[in-house]
Amino acid sequence: MFQNTIFNYSIFEFPEPEELNRKLLNDFSELKNHNEIKRTHLFNGRYENIYVSLDKTPELKPVLEFASQCAQQVLDLNKALDIGYWFNDMPPQSVTIPHTHDDDDELLSGAYYIKVPENSGNLIITTNKNKKEITPKEGQLILFKADCQHEVTKNNSQQDRLSIGMNFGLKQF
Repeated sequence: MFQNTIFNYSIFEFPEPEELNRKLLNDFSELKNHNEIKRTHLFNGRYENIYVSLDKTPELKPVLEFASQCAQQVLDLNKALDIGYWFNDMPPQSVTIPHTHDDDDELLSGAYYIKVPENSGNLIITTNKNKKEITPKEGQLILFKADCQHEVTKNNSQQDRLSIGMNFGLKQF
């Protein structure tokens, strides 16, 4: 794990992600155009959030479990966390505009990277008008405070980039 306390982010490496990422990419490719898939956040002709349930992508379960454990570590909590997640498919020339995830009860946000072609965009985290640019890698999980403004630079590759966006909050029993 790498932690940067100035910009409030942590980077974790999922162990041996290649086979898992291949399966997730295949599942997503088969499902992304189905009519029953929920899509939100339409910007510049692209839905940034694509929701696919665990019953359609069971390979995602180990990623979510790993992410929840990492989030508990970052938050220094022994309490169960709720996790909301979505796929973010970023075709060539796409960007993600600056935003935060502190609308509801989110404590932490993040992204797990499935496919990251070279020059497919960097994550920029802004804290107190300071910007940190991170070049993500496949199999990385990057967690940051939900109120940190973040964005993704233009995908200048010729391939789609695929990640899983996440929000964590306290589990409500």
